[in-house]
Amino acid sequence: MSILVNKNTQVLVQGITGREGAFHAEQMMKAGTKVVAGMTPGKGGQMAQGIPVYDTVKEATRHHRIDASIIFVPAPGAADAALEAAHAGIPLVVLITEGIPTLDMVKAVAEIKAMGNVRLIGGNCPGLITPGECKLGIMPANVFKRGKVGLISRSGTVTYETAKALSDAGYGISTCIGIGGDPIIGTTFKDLLPMFNDDPETEAVVICGEIGGSDEEDAAEYIKAHMKKPVVGFIGGRSAPKGKKMGHAGAIIMGNVGTPESKLAAFAAAGVPVADTIDEIVELVRAKLG
Repeated sequence: MSILVNKNTQVLVQGITGREGAFHAEQMMKAGTKVVAGMTPGKGGQMAQGIPVYDTVKEATRHHRIDASIIFVPAPGAADAALEAAHAGIPLVVLITEGIPTLDMVKAVAEIKAMGNVRLIGGNCPGLITPGECKLGIMPANVFKRGKVGLISRSGTVTYETAKALSDAGYGISTCIGIGGDPIIGTTFKDLLPMFNDDPETEAVVICGEIGGSDEEDAAEYIKAHMKKPVVGFIGGRSAPKGKKMGHAGAIIMGNVGTPESKLAAFAAAGVPVADTIDEIVELVRAKLG
């Protein structure tokens, strides 16, 4: 098993006729993803990457069973694209676009959460992958091998490096989700931990966080109260000097919330060991799983 996506997931690509959409649609299909439709306003009736293109998401859903949509739409229209997918009844929406106006995301995330039946991943995220079955994102599929560790990360590059290290060590990945580094995102660590807790294929979970925000502290509270499987942590940006502007918009420290110290203390209270390096993540997983 896996979480969120598997070999049966049928995918719509919003923005498939653009440069990024076309390239990643092809890469996703090479990784085994069932891309069944594309959508670009004004391009309906065309074919892109051998896939039929529709003018609207609703029109695509009338012709295909669609389980997930991935969005490669420029930032000014990206939040509206996510809302269009959600209102068309697609249960999983992955928003890759970065630089989306914060107020647009505030409104879109609130509206989608209120619907109660749609999961939004991102924006500004690398997507998710169940190795060998479905890639719904922009990550390099060749560094992911199927295995027993669930991986959740705020940083795309850290995601790829950690997945490769775990795969090379023989542990592999059950499902990996890049949740994104913006201050307003659709899904957090805490939202995903219960899914891995219930997934029989996942034997341990790695959380790759970073400074800023309170997602890691919220995850630690859930782990302490509910998690039945071992969890290993990593916090990026711990050595950043105070006052330094970081690349991720979500890396904002407010008072004592979001500091490296507060995240380490929260993980320690939850019994989560925290690695100092990517290689040490593997060692801590080995200590838990043998």
